[in-house]
Amino acid sequence: MSDTNNDNPSSVKPNLYGISKSNRHGLALWGKNQFNSTFPASLACWMMDQNINPVYINLNEDLSTCASDASLSFHDIFKTEGTKEDLEFLFESPYAPYSEYALDKLDHIDLVIKKSGNYVRPLEVKLTVLPDNATETKKDQSMWGTELVIRPDSTSYASLGIYHSLKHKAKEIKELLEPVAEAINNWENEVEIGQHRDQIIGILDIFQQQYFSFQEPFLLQPIWKTQGKSPELSENAFDIFVWSDMALCRLIINQERKESKRRSTQKIQKNAKIIPVSRYLRASARLLRCLYELFSKEKTNIGRIFRGMQLGNQTDKECSLNGSVTNSYMKHPRLLNPCLKKEVLRHIILGGGEKILSPERRFDASIFFTARHLFEIEPADDVNEDN
Repeated sequence: MSDTNNDNPSSVKPNLYGISKSNRHGLALWGKNQFNSTFPASLACWMMDQNINPVYINLNEDLSTCASDASLSFHDIFKTEGTKEDLEFLFESPYAPYSEYALDKLDHIDLVIKKSGNYVRPLEVKLTVLPDNATETKKDQSMWGTELVIRPDSTSYASLGIYHSLKHKAKEIKELLEPVAEAINNWENEVEIGQHRDQIIGILDIFQQQYFSFQEPFLLQPIWKTQGKSPELSENAFDIFVWSDMALCRLIINQERKESKRRSTQKIQKNAKIIPVSRYLRASARLLRCLYELFSKEKTNIGRIFRGMQLGNQTDKECSLNGSVTNSYMKHPRLLNPCLKKEVLRHIILGGGEKILSPERRFDASIFFTARHLFEIEPADDVNEDN
């Protein structure tokens, strides 16, 4: 995976560093909805070869999260065991080892890593910009953050991964979850889920406290930093944060706690007959239901849980968290100063690949970046030209 492609650029076709064995080739690396996952994989390969660790966000025993660049390497994530050869990158593919846990069709995940033909890691990929709209107005850049949109595919794969790591403890975990899970008669009833809100959150807390040491890397979140709202890259422009499966679930659970506190402050719970089910509570209920079915039956119906349990919310996404929320979880010196300069693009995008990128054309962007001069006030020198 050495950077030999720079030796004779004129003879090289457009490609991305490290992505030699893949289900995407040629133009498929550069499409609007493809580059957002192929570039992060390439960036991770570059950082691995430079021995630069990602910032790993993982869960502690006290249910706090920690962002550290000392505990996890890309060799750990890709399970290279010291050799980088024979890595294969499969984009938008199902992680076949999890198919035995699904009663229905297993969804795809953003990136599947294989080595020497063996499946080694499923990863969600979220390429995010720093700052987002919610934080770009903050003068103190240490308060800048990135928006993180979590979709049902993410939480379903996180659930499957947690079960995969802990299935050897199925009996004891089933007994732990059973009192709460069996008390819920209809998981798709908004009233009942609202009434069991405290029990759902409470048992997930206990579960994570007891089994946090089994968490695994799950969400690959590269960041690209710009000069405020401008599209201009900052000098320190790129980095990668990685969330563990349990840390990502903790983010959702904590948001439900905040949402419940807000409702309580507004006296919604006291006066309303029905406790509203937020997206965060729905995601937490889905997590509990999926885990309980897996630990008690070894299989679950992914579609029924992660698309069927609507609970008064739209099903397009699990939840969306702006930079004001994610900042505290990603708090690390490299959020303020990403570790890679913008010039690293020359090592990632090879063979003139930048020329075949096709960014989305947006009307608001055209106005903002190319037509603002039309709105400048100019002397009306032709008003009285007849005089």
